[in-house]
Amino acid sequence: MRITTLTIAALCALSAPSLAQDAPLNPNPSWDDQWPTLESDYLTDYVQLTHSEQFIKAGESYFSPDGKMIIFQAIPVPPEGETAEAHYAMYVAGVQRDEQGNITGLGPAGMVSSPSSANTCGWFHPNEPMKILFGSTVTAPSGGEVAGYQRENSRYSWQFPVEMDIMAGNIKMRYDLSDEAKARAKAHKESGDTNPPQLAMDDIISVPELTNAKPLWQREGYDAEGSWSPDGRFVLYTQLEPGTNNGDIWVYDTTDESHTPLVTADGYDGGPFFSPDGKSICYRSDRRGDNLLQIFVSTLAFDDSGKITGVEEELQLTDNEHVNWCPFYTPDGKYLLYATSEVSHGNYEIYAIDAKGTYDPEYTARLRITQARGFDGLPAFTSDGQWMIWTAQRGAAPEGEKPGSQLWTAKVDLEAIDRDYQAAQQKLTPND
Repeated sequence: MRITTLTIAALCALSAPSLAQDAPLNPNPSWDDQWPTLESDYLTDYVQLTHSEQFIKAGESYFSPDGKMIIFQAIPVPPEGETAEAHYAMYVAGVQRDEQGNITGLGPAGMVSSPSSANTCGWFHPNEPMKILFGSTVTAPSGGEVAGYQRENSRYSWQFPVEMDIMAGNIKMRYDLSDEAKARAKAHKESGDTNPPQLAMDDIISVPELTNAKPLWQREGYDAEGSWSPDGRFVLYTQLEPGTNNGDIWVYDTTDESHTPLVTADGYDGGPFFSPDGKSICYRSDRRGDNLLQIFVSTLAFDDSGKITGVEEELQLTDNEHVNWCPFYTPDGKYLLYATSEVSHGNYEIYAIDAKGTYDPEYTARLRITQARGFDGLPAFTSDGQWMIWTAQRGAAPEGEKPGSQLWTAKVDLEAIDRDYQAAQQKLTPND
C-alpha cells in the first residue's frame, strides 16, 4: 500500500534443569553456541531486543501491563566523532509481535529523559499504560554523588546522585520517518529531482516521547528505584539522606501524599518491588556490611483504610558469600528470580528461589535458570507470565571480546520452573 497524499516534506513538518548447588559449568563455552540448549527447559524463542549498533549498553527493562511497550535505560551510540554520554538515559519502545503474538523485536525507541541527565528504574502505571515513572536528575548530576554499593575496588558500583528525584509523565507518539526513508529523502534531494517521492506505510514510524513530566515529590537527597503498587495507589522507592550510604525503603501514598518508612536497617536497602497481590515486597540489602547483597521479602501491614503502615514480618531468603540482587516476583507470586554471583563474580546468572521461604544453606533449593557466560540479570515478566525480559552479555562478539550488555527476551516456562524447583526442594527436605 502506498501513501499518495503525504510526501516526505509534509511528514517532516509533523513533529537445562539443574540445582544451583550442583549445576556444572561449561569449561570453555563460546559466547553464542551452548546456552540455547542448556536453557531450553525454561527458556525458548529468544529475541535480542537492543543492539550495539544503537546502544553501547542497555539494561533494566520492564513491560507495560498490556505487554505492548517496554521501558529501559541505555547509553546510545554517539554520532561519529562525539563522546558517549556518561549516564544512562531512559527509553520507551513498542514491542513488535507476529500474528501468533510472539515477540519479534522492538519498534523505534524514544528517549524520554532529559539530555545529559542520569536516570534509573523506569516503571509503567498498572491502570494507565501510557503513564510512566523513573528516577532522574533532570540535568547533569553535580558529580558529588556518593559512591554506593561497591565490590572489589569499585569494579561494581552504583552511584546515588543527590539530585535524583522520581519523575512521572505520560507517553505520546510522535510521527517520524524511518532511517531508510530519511536516507532516500536525502538522496532524492541531492539528485535534484523536484518531484516529492511517495511514502510507503513502513516509512512512517511512531516514536514514544514524554509529556508533562514532573517530580512526584521533591526533597533533598536521592529518591529513586521506584515502582507502583498493583492497584496504582502506592509508590515503593529507595531514599538516601545526602552524604550517606544508608538507603532505606519507603512507600508514598498517592491518596494523601504521605511518606512512610518500611525498611530502615543499617546499610543500603533498595531495588524494591511489590508482590503481584500487593501484600508483600522484595528487595536487596547489604546490611551485613560486607558488600555482599542478600535478598529479603517483607509482608506489609495495613490499616482499616487500606493504607500501608509498615512491615509485619521480614524474611531473609539468602545469606551467603555471594552478591544477590535485582529480585523480581513471578506473576503468580510463588518465586523470586534474581541475579547472583554464585557461579562466579564474572558470570552472574539468574536463579529462582521460593518467595515465601526462609534461607537455610542445607535445605533451601535454588534453581539455576540461565546458563550463558557473562552477565545475566534484572529479570522481569509480562503480566501473563509468557515472556521474560532481562539484561545479558550474550550473542555475537568480536574474537576475544565480551558482548556488551543488551536486552533479551524469551518465552519462559514457569510451570517447568515450578516443577523442577519443587523436585529440588523435595530432595533437600529432611525426613522426619
